[in-house]
Amino acid sequence: MVLRQGGFEVHAAGTATEGVRLAEEVSPDVITLDVGLPDFDGFEAARRIRLVSDAYIVMLTAQGEEVDTLLGLEAGADDYIVKPFRPRELRARISAMMRRPRGGGGDTTTTPAAGIPAAPDVPEAAVDADEPVQPVQPAAVATTTVVPPAPTTEATPDDEVLRHNGLELDEGTRHVTVDGEPVDLTRTEFDLLASILASGGRVRTKGDLVRDIRSGSYAVASSTEPEERAVEVHLGNLRRKLHDDPREARWIQTVRGVGYRLAPPRG
Repeated sequence: MVLRQGGFEVHAAGTATEGVRLAEEVSPDVITLDVGLPDFDGFEAARRIRLVSDAYIVMLTAQGEEVDTLLGLEAGADDYIVKPFRPRELRARISAMMRRPRGGGGDTTTTPAAGIPAAPDVPEAAVDADEPVQPVQPAAVATTTVVPPAPTTEATPDDEVLRHNGLELDEGTRHVTVDGEPVDLTRTEFDLLASILASGGRVRTKGDLVRDIRSGSYAVASSTEPEERAVEVHLGNLRRKLHDDPREARWIQTVRGVGYRLAPPRG
């Protein structure tokens, strides 16, 4: 109901299997996942969805331990919200994610799903933005915005391409190559790499990087410990994909006790 009031068309699924199917068939913009699904858990659902969809994934769960947050992010989720949560927080986080370019290219125009039964109608009432929301049952919900996407252009100015030590990052197309070979990154990994490349060698603290990936209305002056741990996890995954050994960093250099910076150029 919160998402419908925000202008989304909502497709509900009661199982992880159905949620993965909807993710592939509906081509949603945003997917919310509960960890406690009846057939298999939301972590595995997120991993399977990532194979067929580039949608933003938000995990909504009562499991608030730090390890659960990290498992969700490692499985492919873009955000992790612990229940009970307030509608205002959910809307702010989704709005911030939607302002970041989607990782995939191509036409983002949405179309109705064929052959998918509509979710059962439920009575809707006004939602207080400050009242906690506690879903009554686990569900995977694929949502497709009904707002037409902004027009895009295929032209990519050269100043949108960041280059360093054989790596090229194109902010226009969101493509990354290393020595001419493409590297497949998640949205968050791409945003973190872009932030470090654009820093010009300045040290970026974990808090700086949290704020960079939590853009827009959700940006706050401080960061939480789970958010900073999540940045560490994403950077670890990013380094593995780039084959960047932190002991002899080619791109991402750790400044112990402070943060990260761009490694010096190689001759």
